[in-house]
Amino acid sequence: MKIIIIDYGCGNLKCVSNSLDHLGYSAEVISEYQDVETNAIIILPGVGSFKNAMKNLREKKLDELLINADKNGNKIIGICLGMQLLMNSSEEEGTSKGLGFIDGYVEGFENKIKFNIPHMGWNEANATNKDFLDYSGDFYFVHSFFCLPSDKSNVLFQTNYGIDFASGITNNNNIFGIQFHPEKSQKNGLKLLEKLITC
Repeated sequence: MKIIIIDYGCGNLKCVSNSLDHLGYSAEVISEYQDVETNAIIILPGVGSFKNAMKNLREKKLDELLINADKNGNKIIGICLGMQLLMNSSEEEGTSKGLGFIDGYVEGFENKIKFNIPHMGWNEANATNKDFLDYSGDFYFVHSFFCLPSDKSNVLFQTNYGIDFASGITNNNNIFGIQFHPEKSQKNGLKLLEKLITC
């Protein structure tokens, strides 16, 4: 099984790579456009701003890599900011266009909750599509923005932080996103990462 980690200057690559090593997988890190085998699994990690992340992806033509991989049916797993990039757009730093793999947009917690922002620390992610992925647990979050899929059937996990928000999404085919960090979530995170790779 080939696993590719996309390096666009905004990801926590070492922690993700270490988690994969712990599970017995080796990963190749790609930082520029290339054709990807149709059976390869692609992981899109991310920390930072949506606008800057999309700018970096476009400059390196990694958005084209991801779009072509999606057309070829490759499994793509977005983590934290990587999940948000799967959406149509984000309101962070003005409206920015995303990859558009899942219909919906990204908005901020500001003026919607009375809790501290960013949402940082351990919180529960509750599985909402148990026929597809029957797993809930506590995971580690760090984010100020969240995804709003247009179709509720695209929600894999839901978490409450003053409001309920989608903490896991899918297009019910080859695209998956998780808002939390499995690579920082100890046993629960490793278990979920293994499930996403093998499902």
